[in-house]
Amino acid sequence: MTEFTWTLLDWYDKNARDLPWRLEKDPYRVWLSEVMLQQTRADTVIRYYLSFLERFPTVEALAGADAVEVLKLWEGLGYYSRARNLLKAARQVAGAGGFPKDVKGLRSLPGVGEYTAGAIASIAFGLQEPAIDGNQIRVLSRVFGIRVSVASPEGKRALRATALSAIPPERPGDFNQAMMGLGALICTPRPDCDACPVRDE
Repeated sequence: MTEFTWTLLDWYDKNARDLPWRLEKDPYRVWLSEVMLQQTRADTVIRYYLSFLERFPTVEALAGADAVEVLKLWEGLGYYSRARNLLKAARQVAGAGGFPKDVKGLRSLPGVGEYTAGAIASIAFGLQEPAIDGNQIRVLSRVFGIRVSVASPEGKRALRATALSAIPPERPGDFNQAMMGLGALICTPRPDCDACPVRDE
């Protein structure tokens, strides 16, 4: 692993936010939190996440739900296509007898894109997969000097290759969550570089 990886994980171990999904390895709970966190702040998601799990504690319970009830529980989170896709994917997972355990299979689920598949694969299944979102793009671009457009095929390849080179095989989920945390708290669009744990890198 690189010095960057060790430093980042050390910072994460000491500063990880206390969030109800943080220590979860259950793919259903990881997936649910990641879908809810799309376009929504973590502090807003907490109560929705807990209420949703109280009503639908397993993917099988969600698969058997009525769409009207799911949308009612989702009320206030916005982007309702997320809730509709959640229900479709839950029925697909339950019908298959469980979650796919690789990125390709995860991406076949309704509403699961590259980022969400990487997050589930690394956090729930311990796979060495990046979860590249806006936060990771900022961190990777700044720390590793990626100057090409991140929207271009070349930029996407550079981001993925750089992320893969830094992900530790022992802690891929923690690494991705550390990157998310760093991008959300410090390496923001207007970064606090004095507080950055990896500024020396």
